[in-house]
Amino acid sequence: MRIKDAFGGCEVVFVTVHESYRAQVAGQKFYVVNDANRWTKIRLLKTARSVARIIWTERPDIVISTGAAPGYLALRLGRIVGARTIWLDSIANVEHLSMSGSRIGRSADLWLTQWPHLARPEGPHYEGAVL
Repeated sequence: MRIKDAFGGCEVVFVTVHESYRAQVAGQKFYVVNDANRWTKIRLLKTARSVARIIWTERPDIVISTGAAPGYLALRLGRIVGARTIWLDSIANVEHLSMSGSRIGRSADLWLTQWPHLARPEGPHYEGAVL
């Protein structure tokens, strides 16, 4: 939500695990998927199915995620349909990269962190923060 103003004039589709965010993007396409992680395998499969349906239906040009398993799946599936991908490691990960970020980063077209001390030459890259 902190970077949504960067997409003024673009058609943006929001996908999240929190229904409560809908009010913050009134008038925009908005999907809710269930939250899952590596410890909840069945839920992870359900999330993958939901994200795949959204990616297939929306056919995005770009997929941007700030983290966690649903975002990881969205980037992987987005690449399959030819979308460019951006992984922005969450502001919450100040001490180290997120697990999802560490796994997907090198596969993303652009891999960013909001913390200069986490940047590395091979990625993630630091281009500024939104705090």
